[in-house]
Parts: sequence; C-alpha cells; structure tokens
Amino acid sequence: QVQLVESGGGLVQAGGSLRLSCAASGSIFSINAMNWYRQAPGKQRELVATISSGGSTNYADSVKGRFTISRDNAKNTVYLQMSSLKPEDTAVYYCYARVIPRGGIAFRDYWGQGTQVTVSS
Repeated sequence: QVQLVESGGGLVQAGGSLRLSCAASGSIFSINAMNWYRQAPGKQRELVATISSGGSTNYADSVKGRFTISRDNAKNTVYLQMSSLKPEDTAVYYCYARVIPRGGIAFRDYWGQGTQVTVSS
C-alpha cells in the first residue's frame, strides 16, 4: 500500500507565503507525476501544478509566477512553495502521485488527505 501525507497548511495573511510538503511512503517501485490540486468550498477540484519525474513543471494560470512546485525523488516528496498569497487561494490542497507499486507493472493513482490553506484579507 502507498500513502501520501501532506503538511504545511495553515492560516496566513494576504501577501504571505506557505510551503506545502507531501511525502509518499509504502510499497513504491517508482513515481511518475506528482501534482497539487485544490478545492475551494462550493467549487470543483482544480489542478494547481504538476511536476514530472524528470522535473518538468506546469502551472495553472491563476498561480503562475507565485507558486513553485519541486520534488525530491530520493525522499519521494513533492513541495509547493506558495508566495504572494491571495484570499482566493483559500482551499483544501491535495497531493496526487502516479505510482508503480513494488511488484506491480501498472501505474496507480494515489491521493493525500488534504491540507487546509486559509488566506485572510
């Protein structure tokens, strides 16, 4: 089994910064993409940022220039550095990883439990 555990959420004033972390653990052979999603109250979950195993990144237009995704493959961990935060960034942030489990041959999708980010105006 594979687990994703997020940390780093909290309450911050507009203009502030937060760094989210997501560590994957368990029976892992390899990890392909690692992504961050978010879901605000009453809204659909949206993709925030992606990073491939090789380090290629993509961002939602709403966070470009403010958020940076990175990963440490040795630690099976993905990070999201969030700066210049706005009240509209308030949401539950979810980590996602596409993983080949140890002993497996196909990718499987795993999600973290979510971490709340609240930006006050």
